[in-house]
Amino acid sequence: MRCFRPDSPKGTSKSRKGIMAVSVSIPTPLRALTGQKDTVEVEAKDVHAMLASLEKSFPGIHDRLVDEKGEVRRFVNIYVGGEDIRFLQNQQTPLKAGDEVSIVPAIAGG
Repeated sequence: MRCFRPDSPKGTSKSRKGIMAVSVSIPTPLRALTGQKDTVEVEAKDVHAMLASLEKSFPGIHDRLVDEKGEVRRFVNIYVGGEDIRFLQNQQTPLKAGDEVSIVPAIAGG
């Protein structure tokens, strides 16, 4: 899914349309949908596009992450560079090449 440009510094990735390749950490409960991959790369300009790209590559994952209103489910946390998107710009949080996104299910108990 990466497209390396010869004129770019080594290790940077950018698609021909300016959409950035990001790394997404997949939690264990969702790995059945990703062929047991713990990390996948997708091209997306923001979190919303990342979720759509995940669904395109791994059908069924979107419904596990987003509710019927299109909001990230309450028990799902998404972090970009270690920051919770709920304290950034939610699904409009921009992504740049090389960003690391983590999907973390909330854990309850006591």
